[in-house]
Order: sequence, then C-alpha cells, then structure tokens
Amino acid sequence: MLGPHRSGGNQCFCIQVCGWRIPGAIPVYKAVCVILALIDPEKPMRRKIPSSNTLLCFDAAARHRSLTRAAVELSLTQSAVSRQILALEEYLGTALFKRTRHGMELTPVGADYAARVAQRLGAMEQDTLDIMGASAPGGDVHLASVPTFAAQWLIPRLGDFARAHPGITVHIDTRTRPFLFADTALDAAIYAGTPEQLQRWAGTQSLHLLDEEVVVVCHPSLLGKRKTLKAETLATMPLLQQSTRPDAWSQWFAQAQVEAPRALAGPRYEQFSMTVAAAAQGLGLALVPRLLIEPELARGELVIAHPLALASQRSYYLVRPQGATAAAGALEVFAQWLAQAAVTSLVPSASGT
Repeated sequence: MLGPHRSGGNQCFCIQVCGWRIPGAIPVYKAVCVILALIDPEKPMRRKIPSSNTLLCFDAAARHRSLTRAAVELSLTQSAVSRQILALEEYLGTALFKRTRHGMELTPVGADYAARVAQRLGAMEQDTLDIMGASAPGGDVHLASVPTFAAQWLIPRLGDFARAHPGITVHIDTRTRPFLFADTALDAAIYAGTPEQLQRWAGTQSLHLLDEEVVVVCHPSLLGKRKTLKAETLATMPLLQQSTRPDAWSQWFAQAQVEAPRALAGPRYEQFSMTVAAAAQGLGLALVPRLLIEPELARGELVIAHPLALASQRSYYLVRPQGATAAAGALEVFAQWLAQAAVTSLVPSASGT
C-alpha cells in the first residue's frame, strides 16, 4: 500500500508491499520504480482470449445465422447462446451481429472474426483428434490436394505406400488454391498450376511430380463407328465446360485451327470429377488431364475423341513450407515415395496403353 505525504515540498510515498515496508519518504517516480522491481517478470499475463464455450457459441451462430439452430447443435437453450454472444460482443467492444427482420447477419467485423475463429477451432479439433488417434509409430502426414487428383490418382496408389510404410498415416484434405501453411495444420499440398503461379506462393518449396496432358474424351457412343472425330465435328457437338478453366475449349480449337463459335457453350462443372462423370454418361465431350481418367479409359467408359492434346503449362507439384520441420521424417518418406510413384505412372503412357 502507498501512503502519501509531503517532504520538503515534494510529493512522496511511504510504501508497504506484501508486508515489506520501505521506510522513509521517497519521490513518486522512485516509488513507481520500486513497485515495478517487485513485480515478478516471470509471472505470465492472462491471455486475452474469450472462453471456449463463448467461441463455440459464436462459431455455431455465425455458421447457422440463427441462435435457435446454434442452440440445437450445441444442446443449449437459445437464451444461453444469446448470453454468450452478448458477453462476447461486450468483451470485444463491438457488434458481431446485426438483427434483421429475417433473422441475424454478421457485421463486417463479425464475418472477419468468424472466419478466424472457425479456422483456429478447426485446427484445435484436428490437433485433438491427432492425439486421440495417435497410434502410428512412424508419424502422420497431413496433406492437402486438389480433389480429383486425390481421388483418381493418389488414393488408388496409397495402398502401395501403406504396405511399404505401415507406420505412417496419411491424412488428406482438399484445397484447390494456394494458402498460408502457418494458418493450417497441413504439412504439404499437391498443387496443380503453372510455374508462374507456383512462384507467387510465398514461403514454399516445391517438388515437380507430373506434367499435364489434357485430352479430348467422350463416351464411346458419341463416336458411333468412327475411331476419332474431326475437329470441325467437335465444334458442332455438346461441349462440357470446366469452371476453373473457362477458356480450355477456345484454346483447343485455336490450336486445332478451327473456328468454334460455341466453344464457351455447354454445362459447367466445378471439379474435374464432375466433368468426367458427365462425359462417361454421354452428356458431351470433355477436356480433362489424362492422368485423371486412367481407370475410365482402361474400362472403356471413356475414349479419346481426337488425337490432339491441349498444350498445357500446368503441372502437379508437392508443395511444402520452406524450412518446415514438423513431421519432417514421415513427410520426407512420403515425398520420396510420391516422386517415385509419379515416375512409375509415366511408363504405361510412354508405351501407348
């Protein structure tokens, strides 16, 4: 405690801290210095983090845009969720939701905070599941991949990896665009893109896996008795469009030196797996990377409709953060196996099968 009094016209304090009394009168600035010296610098300050219950309520309310649906998800009452949201807004000093006639909407600050909270809660959940399920002595690899590549090329080959390295578990998430590794629990990513796109992915290192050969395919029924179709004929037929590559058909017809006024027409699909499924159902012609349709070609569900392949600068890469050490042992083993699997997969193509 501090006891003020005057000595020689100067404001002074007599100090008693934790039972220790500093005798005599000292100037105010010296009193402050003494107090700071007595504070334990090793004692951690309380983190400015809301409670986990509060964040879970906010996350659920932000996703559902409804206190009622959030309450049902969390097995709480609506009033309990509402109290948690109000407490969070008071803690942050800003509104996170705005009430409307049709319910509730996130404010701009609330939307940004919700995205950050969801990301961190997801990472915490993943960390928890990793510990709860940690049984593989060789370690885990958390991998992101473009979805069709994972389903069509990688997963069918993972059995070989599991037999060769039974102690390593590979977890796969889906990502189609570059991201910040620091904001995720991912160790690496399989990315499809151009060298220029890869260079713009800051703070990463990459391993080239496969080049992309984009071919024209269709259901065998569209060929009739013909072995292939002329480019001029293709220009008059239904074309399946890939949302992520809207100019693919225009580029193919330009390469074939054929005018195609309907090059941009046709149903659009977000993922190659959808485009492949549509082509296998006879809905039209598709431009897809050959490595993604090996099973369909082998089973005869799809056939090459024209021998001209679209010139592509895209390749598939294994991307890792620079200087990464997390799961380095397991990841390095996986990277070496993946590179060898990519080389092996080229052998059938080279033989023309």
